[in-house]
Amino acid sequence: MKLYEFAPAPNPRRVRIFAAEKGIDLETVQVDIRAGEQFGDAFRALNPYCTVPALVLDDGTCISESVAICRYFEALKPDPPLMGTDALEQGQIEMWHRWIEFHGLSAIADALRNTAERFKNHAVPSPKPYAQIPELAERGMSRIGDFFEMLDARLAESSHVAGEDFSVADILALVSVDFAAVVKKTPSDDLTALKAWHERVSARPSASA
Repeated sequence: MKLYEFAPAPNPRRVRIFAAEKGIDLETVQVDIRAGEQFGDAFRALNPYCTVPALVLDDGTCISESVAICRYFEALKPDPPLMGTDALEQGQIEMWHRWIEFHGLSAIADALRNTAERFKNHAVPSPKPYAQIPELAERGMSRIGDFFEMLDARLAESSHVAGEDFSVADILALVSVDFAAVVKKTPSDDLTALKAWHERVSARPSASA
């Protein structure tokens, strides 16, 4: 199987980290989204939604969307579990995972996609054009600060985002905190729980995948 991705982007990174935690080796194919390769005919034939990552299996089946790919890997190789082992764990991990997507990654995406020149007319990941809205960028920048504070509060009461064990929620939180640097936002030093957690999870071998 091959993972079509753009290495600097956050969603491909979360898939690479997830696969590394599972011990799944991935052949990667780079799609230069800065140059608009995702809109070319070759990639559209794989994923008509023109987004990365996209996982192409040996039989030609394509699975797009990072969470869908991670769910495929979780079913393919259940150990170590990253999405929970019982109903309660699965529900809690999914809750925090979606919380991070909404409060963290989407806020960063709004701040970046509504300001960066390369996303002009592509403020939404879509094969159709969408104009940038400066007000959304301003709101996104404010939301990132709130996300850091809320995440710090959570990590002050829990060793990992969704509980005692490392999970897909930690992967997304790590990716989101790191990716915020692209809009020049980093957690302040007084967010000590977030800082300590970030140091721990960044030291995992998978974090460099």
